[in-house]
Amino acid sequence: MKNKLSPEQHTELVNLLKARFEKNMNRHKDIVWDKVQAKLDASPEKMWSLDEMETTGGEPDVVGYDEKTNEFIFYDCSAESPKGRRSICYDHEALEARKEHKPENSAINMAAGMGIALLTEEQYRSLQQLGNFDLKTSSWIVTPPAIRKLKGALFADRRYDTIFVYHNGAESYYAARGFRGSLRI
Repeated sequence: MKNKLSPEQHTELVNLLKARFEKNMNRHKDIVWDKVQAKLDASPEKMWSLDEMETTGGEPDVVGYDEKTNEFIFYDCSAESPKGRRSICYDHEALEARKEHKPENSAINMAAGMGIALLTEEQYRSLQQLGNFDLKTSSWIVTPPAIRKLKGALFADRRYDTIFVYHNGAESYYAARGFRGSLRI
């Protein structure tokens, strides 16, 4: 079945996620691993998405719990923007607008294909409260429709111990810019 891990892959990913969870307890105070694992075991399609996050270098980890929806929230917690998701423009429209030197993909397309969402500015800022991320790279973030309508897109990074949100043409792409995702389980 497509978008489903084998039992061996599932076990291997759960073990990796558990080790990361235990190593980074500051990211998820008051969250118990057994409850996270129960959700993971009951969500094969979400496990596939987490594996995609892992495979592309995102190092997903639990960063919160939504009591209203009874969901655990995972973000990409790699130190730099995930390596397997760089050199891409913002969205499909931007990709199609490039006449030459097109990147292979776009952040929005890749995220949709992985079953995850790009971080919003608010989510990006909350991630940065858990550590120092994107000190050498940058990450596309969800862009408001008014900015996107004018052919722009937003990205963020951390420099000088400050979180910066910038703009660029949505069709631009750089070797040091990728995107970070979120997934609710």
